[in-house]
Amino acid sequence: MHKILISLFSVFWSFEAFAHGISDEAKQAMISGGYFQYILLGAEHMITGYDHLLFLFGVIFFLKSFKDIVKFISVFTLGHSITLIIATFMGITANYWLVDAVIALSVCYKGFDNNKGFQEYLGMKSAPKLLPMVFIFGLIHGFGLSTRLQQLPLGDDSAGILMRILSFNIGVEIGQIAALAVMLLVIIQLRKLKLFSRLSRVFNHALILAGFMLLLMQLHGYSHTSNPDEFGFSEDNHKHHHMKVYEEQQNRRQHGNGHGQGHEGHNH
Repeated sequence: MHKILISLFSVFWSFEAFAHGISDEAKQAMISGGYFQYILLGAEHMITGYDHLLFLFGVIFFLKSFKDIVKFISVFTLGHSITLIIATFMGITANYWLVDAVIALSVCYKGFDNNKGFQEYLGMKSAPKLLPMVFIFGLIHGFGLSTRLQQLPLGDDSAGILMRILSFNIGVEIGQIAALAVMLLVIIQLRKLKLFSRLSRVFNHALILAGFMLLLMQLHGYSHTSNPDEFGFSEDNHKHHHMKVYEEQQNRRQHGNGHGQGHEGHNH
């Protein structure tokens, strides 16, 4: 079991190291590629933004009518567009690890809500109204996207900055539509199964677990960036430490297996 947890930790950590950094090549592409490049980057960030996708998956999991799906996704889109545009344009920022920690909590919240956790475990007659909660979490998700966008060379011209932000936001929406299309196909197929009611609990428990793992990753990353000296290595290199340790463990394991096979072949 501990090996599985270590593997999950390493996978999530590698995702976080990628998500929180924008390479110099990407920044250069933003300068030379113009607004279209910002659209592509926005789409890429949404498609690879597993925390955003997990939340969206939870939101639409039990929605059946096209009207409801459009309503909830529109509210979420409005929320994240507001903070993405305003926070980026005004230069409002925060520690991205903490922002993403709240986003991870939103994933836990949705899985808990889908499994009627408020009623069964907290004794509440009904859960908080979903539409306002989706809007609030949309605002938080947009702020998380803004922390990424503010790492890019947006320039000094106000009109140019606004156009880059809007281009990035358009890309985010394109990526969101593409991701939702795939999610809906998966959910439609799941609903055809006789065991859907049982599977739904399993899926949403998995959603809670994924959100909790993400929360641990974010808080762990925040501890490293806030107090790098306590961990014995520099702030610039702290992201790679865990993956290096994990790779060394894998290499030793593979070397041991190969050594054992070599002895076995020799005995034969």
